Amino acid sequence: EEEEDSLLVLLSVLYQHGQLGLCFYDSKDSSLHYMLDASDSQELHLLDKVLQEIHPHVIITSAKQEHCMTSFLQQLGELRSNPDYKPEIVTYPYVDFDLNVSKQRLLSAHLPFLPASISEREKLAYLSSCISFDSPLMVSWLSKYFQIHKSRPCVTVNHLRAVGALLKCLDRRRVGVELEDSSVGVPILQFHAYTLKGIICIDHDTYSVLQIFKSELHPSVYKLHSGEKEGLSLYGILNRCRCKFGSKLLRQWFLRPTRDLTVLHRRQEVIRFFASPQNSDALSTLQSLLRNISNIPMLLRRMSLSRTKVSNWQSLYKTVYSAVCIRDKARHLPQSVQLFRDISEGFSDDLSYIASLISRIVDFEASIAERFTIRDNVHPAIDEKKRRMMGLSDFLTDVARRELEQLDARITSCCVIYIPLIGFLLSLPRLPSMVEKEDFEIQGLDFMFLSEDRLHYRSQRTELDSLLGDLHCDIRVTILPINCVYPQALKSLSTTITISKVLDLIAELDCLMAMSMASQEYGYTSPKLTHERRITVTRGRHPLLELCSPVFVPNSFQSLDSQGRVKVITGPNSSGKSIYLKQVGLIVFMALIGSDVPAKEAEIGLVDGIYTRMQSRESVSVGLSTFMIDLNQMAQALNNSTGNSLVLIDEFGKGTNTVDGLSLLAASISHWLKKAAVDVPHVLVATNFHSLLQLGLLPSSGFLSLLTLETAVDGDELVFLYQLKEGICQSSYAANIATLAGLAPSLVQRGVEVSELYRTGKPIKQIDTASTDKQAKRCRFVVEKFLSLHLDDADVDLQRFMKEEVLPSGGELL
Repeated sequence: EEEEDSLLVLLSVLYQHGQLGLCFYDSKDSSLHYMLDASDSQELHLLDKVLQEIHPHVIITSAKQEHCMTSFLQQLGELRSNPDYKPEIVTYPYVDFDLNVSKQRLLSAHLPFLPASISEREKLAYLSSCISFDSPLMVSWLSKYFQIHKSRPCVTVNHLRAVGALLKCLDRRRVGVELEDSSVGVPILQFHAYTLKGIICIDHDTYSVLQIFKSELHPSVYKLHSGEKEGLSLYGILNRCRCKFGSKLLRQWFLRPTRDLTVLHRRQEVIRFFASPQNSDALSTLQSLLRNISNIPMLLRRMSLSRTKVSNWQSLYKTVYSAVCIRDKARHLPQSVQLFRDISEGFSDDLSYIASLISRIVDFEASIAERFTIRDNVHPAIDEKKRRMMGLSDFLTDVARRELEQLDARITSCCVIYIPLIGFLLSLPRLPSMVEKEDFEIQGLDFMFLSEDRLHYRSQRTELDSLLGDLHCDIRVTILPINCVYPQALKSLSTTITISKVLDLIAELDCLMAMSMASQEYGYTSPKLTHERRITVTRGRHPLLELCSPVFVPNSFQSLDSQGRVKVITGPNSSGKSIYLKQVGLIVFMALIGSDVPAKEAEIGLVDGIYTRMQSRESVSVGLSTFMIDLNQMAQALNNSTGNSLVLIDEFGKGTNTVDGLSLLAASISHWLKKAAVDVPHVLVATNFHSLLQLGLLPSSGFLSLLTLETAVDGDELVFLYQLKEGICQSSYAANIATLAGLAPSLVQRGVEVSELYRTGKPIKQIDTASTDKQAKRCRFVVEKFLSLHLDDADVDLQRFMKEEVLPSGGELL
C-alpha cells in the first residue's frame, strides 16, 4: 500500500493556437508517454478526456497560457465536479517550454538502457526513433535547418516543448530516486506514444503521404502569402458541409478516427439513408436549412456586450428558425435512425419560443441601415413616442406657419426642423442683405448657426423639448435596455436547451450528409466493420487517383488472421506499387471515420494505428539523407505497431549502400514474421530490391505473401497493366523505364552494357572518344572563368555570370 501511494503520474501540457501537446511520466514503470499534437476546442474537451483517463497527480503547465487554459485549470482546482480528485498544478516560466531547452534536457536525461559511451549525435538519432520527431521542424532540428519550419506551419511541436518542463519537474522532485546520490538522475526506461482509448494512432507523416490533408497556397495574389486552401485531398473531396460547424467537426473526425463500433455504426446508418436516391429530397431540404446556421454562442456573447446589430438578430433568428425546421423534418424521418431520434428529442420547444420571441420583438423590414427597430405593442413607452413621432410633421408645420406670420415681410417661407441631440429649430432662407453676422440678428429669435444659406434660430415657439422631448434619443435609450436584456434572456434560455448539444447534432448531421453525397457521386459502398484481425477489400480503388485518371484498374486486398499479413510487392518503377499501398491505407482510414469506401465490398477489422514509411514532398524538401528519414519512420513502425496496426513501407533503403539498405529491410520484415500470431500487424512492403526474394533473405512463413504488378513487353515497349497478382517480378525493366522517361537510346544502350558487365563481374572499360587539344583548352577556359570569380565581391552578379559566361562556354564542349 505504501508503494502504491508513492507512485506518481506527472503530466506536462501546453496549449497554443488551438493545438494541444502533452506528455506524462509514470513512476510505476519509469516510462515517458507523449501524445502527438492534436487540435482541441476552447473548452479543452480533449484535455479533459486525457485527465479522466490517466488521473495525473501533478499537472505542469506554462505561466504564459491562453485564457481558456487558465480558466480550465482554475475550474479544475476548485474541484466542483469531482471533489475526490485533487491534482497539484505547477506552473513554470515559458522559457522551460522552449524547444532548445527541451532538446538539451532530453539529451541530458538519464537513460540507463543506452551505453555511457554513446555520443550526443548518436543519442539524438536514437531518441528520434523513440519520441516522434515527425514534423518538419523536428527533422530540421536534427539537420540544423530551422528555416524549413515554414514549409508546413500547421504542424506544431507542443508535445516536445512539454517534455522539457516535465524533465525539469522530475529532476527537482527526484521522483523515484529521493534516497539516491544527487548525481543520479530520474531514470527513463521506456518511451511510448500515447493515444486516448478508442482513438487511432496516426502521425503527421501518414496524413501527408496518404494525402488526407493537403494545404495549398491560395490562387489569389492578395492571399498568396497568408491564405491557404485545401488542395486535392481526401478531406477536400469528402467535405461537402454547408456550415462551418460541420467542416470543423469533420476535420476533428479525420484527426481523431475512432475504433468505437457504436459510433461508427451510428454514422454508417445515416450515410446509408441519405445515399439512397429516394431520400434525395430530404437531403436537399436539410442542406438548404444548414446554410443558415451561425455561431450562436458568439452571437450571444456579442449581444450581451451591447454590440448588437440588426444583422446579429437576423443571424440568430435564421439559425433558431432553421434549427426548428431541421427538427420538424427529422421527426418525419425514420426514428429507427439514432441521429434522427436524437434531433427530434434534443431540439426542445424552447427553440420555437425563441424564434417567435425574436419575430415579435424585431421589425426586420423597418430596420434599415442597421437601425434597430422593434415592433408595436412590445414596449408601451416606445409605442407612445413612436405615435408622437408620426404626428410630429403636421405639428411642426403649424408652428412654422405661426412663426412666419410674425416675421419680416421679406421672409416668404420658413420651417421648423428637428435635429437629434440639438432639438427643434426655426430654419429661414438667407436674404441677400444678410452679409455679416450682425445682419443675422432678428428680434425675438436667438441665432444658432448658418448652414447651406439657411439660418437656424431658436424661438419661444420652438422650445418644444419639455413638451415633446428628444424623441429619437428617448426611443434609442429605451431600445438599448431591450436590445441588451433580451439577449441575456436568450442566453439563459440557451442553458436550459443546451444550445451546444443542438449545434453538435447539427454539425454531425452536416458531416454525414456531406459524406453521403460523396458516396453517391463516386460510387462508394458501405464496409462491414468488425473487431476481427482481418481486412478484406474487393476491387478497391484509390479515391484520389481515380479522379485524375480516365481509367483506373481496381485491385483487391486480403489480410487474414494467420495468412498473408505481411505482403512484399515487387515490380518495376511506375507499375503502381505506391498507389496500391496508399489505396489500402486510404480505404482503411475512410472506414475508421465511418465513411463509405471506394470498393465493390469490404470487411475492415478496426486497426489501432496506421504507420507509414513513404516519401512525401515535405520530407524530400528537408534536404536530409532520405535514408535518415527512412530509419526514423521505420523505427516508429517497428517500435509502436501492434497486431492490430496497419504498416505501409515503400522502397525502404534508398539513399544508402544497396547491401546496407537490403539488409535492414530483410531484418525488419523478418522481425515481424517471427512474432507471435497475435502480434503480427498488417504489413505491405513495396520494394525494388528483387534480391530480397531471389537470394532467399526472408524466412519461410505462412504470414508472408509475395505479390507483383503485371506488365507486358511489346517489342521494346513496356506496357503497365496495373493488375496485382501473386508472384515475383523477375526484372526491374530499368532500360524500358528509361526509354519511357525520354532518355536517348544511346545512353540506355550504354547503361544496359555497363549493367551486364557489372552483374557478370567483368571489367568496365571507358568508351574511347576523340580527345583534342582544342577541347582541352575549352575545358581549361571554363575552369579558369569560374575560378576567377570573387565570391566576396558584393557587386558580382553570380546568376548572370553563370548564365552568360560559364554555361555558354560549357555548352560548347557538348
